[in-house]
Amino acid sequence: MKTIIYTKLSKNKGSPRLFIEGQRLLSSGIKPGQRYNVLYESVKVVLQFTDSGERSISKRTRRGREHPVIDINNRSLERLASCGRVRIIISCDCITITVHHHDRKSKARTQRLFGMLNSDRPLEMVSLAHGAGIMDHAIHQGLVDIGIPVRLAAAIEVEERYIEASLTNNPVWDDQSVAIHAPMQEVELDKIGECDLLCAGLPCTGASLAGRAKNKLNIAEEHSTAGALFFTFINAVNMLNPSVIILENVPAYQTTASMTVIRSVLHTLGYTVHETILNGNALGAIENRDRFVMVGVTQALEGFNADMIQSVRSKETSINQILSDVPADSDRWRTYQYLHDKAQKDAAAGKGFKRQLLNGSEESCGTIGRGYKKARSTEPFLVHPDTGLQRLFTPEEHARLKAVPEFLVEGLSETVAHEVLGQSVIHSAFVALGRLIGNTIGDLACLQEDKAIS
Repeated sequence: MKTIIYTKLSKNKGSPRLFIEGQRLLSSGIKPGQRYNVLYESVKVVLQFTDSGERSISKRTRRGREHPVIDINNRSLERLASCGRVRIIISCDCITITVHHHDRKSKARTQRLFGMLNSDRPLEMVSLAHGAGIMDHAIHQGLVDIGIPVRLAAAIEVEERYIEASLTNNPVWDDQSVAIHAPMQEVELDKIGECDLLCAGLPCTGASLAGRAKNKLNIAEEHSTAGALFFTFINAVNMLNPSVIILENVPAYQTTASMTVIRSVLHTLGYTVHETILNGNALGAIENRDRFVMVGVTQALEGFNADMIQSVRSKETSINQILSDVPADSDRWRTYQYLHDKAQKDAAAGKGFKRQLLNGSEESCGTIGRGYKKARSTEPFLVHPDTGLQRLFTPEEHARLKAVPEFLVEGLSETVAHEVLGQSVIHSAFVALGRLIGNTIGDLACLQEDKAIS
């Protein structure tokens, strides 16, 4: 029979050591005294069994039984040991030691990344749950700001209206990009090809507190459509083998079972996981929106530190600075009496729901969500200074509150514009993240080049 072992080479007296004993050898027909030669290749070592071999299988006696032992302590194993983990295949005629497939993929993605940078080719990005591509646009801008070219290789989006909006307005697409309109879990990810960056804004409908309450969920993973998407996301990481992974969601996602699994799997695949909460006010926008962000970097990018994100713009001093000129007699101004009545009932019942009625002098506002056009009771409304009537922010104002370039929602219906903005990100925060990622990549690329020259 054949035996396969996934392990690490140990160390003895400063040199790598290959040590195997016992039934794993016996079961493959290998016995004490059997002779073999050791053949060293660049990333492979073969123990070839032959009667004229220079070495022989040792033995150890335990409980009256002889066990075969292979013990090689040789610096020729250094190249394998430097990769981390190894795969050992034991058969009756040979033993083959190669680099562990996870470490092989880790090395391949790092070489690909530095190869793209050193040849001035744009990095390849793939986007999952793309929406209208607002986060992708921000990451692109951040990278390009510091001189790292990037292109959108492929994007997956289930909602037709959103991908249409992105294709119409978003400059991240080029002639070679692939737009995939489909549920993420149905896409043949292996046909996309490997990439350098993977961006994902997994739907938060099961993870957010409002989503759990509305859908009567005990845990986020119970959601009928979004609950299992973390599994597709992990598959995408495994198949696309990116050097950098960006996952954003509501802060509550950080404590889900999904995120626990993601952390564990990414660690196994050779990524270092960084997590942070990006705040809109702190990173250049009026909307005081918190967003959980996970950045997984291949372990060669050891200099990345999510805590080093710095704002790339100064937010406006008040909401008045982003307002459009909406005439006092516009039909946008309304009484919203039903929301007033609901607020009074909620207060009488001791509920914590309160309306956000703003006059424009405020330095910030609360989060504006996907369903903003429905005029929900807890989201921001602007109050007219003279009439006391109220209105929702226009899509253009909504974009400005999030520091999103207005052209990304140009020509969209109000419903679609508010939806793609409401479920997206603070644009300036992710520009800042893109710059930090780019600086880390660029610094390491220069270091690699310096080493090659020296």
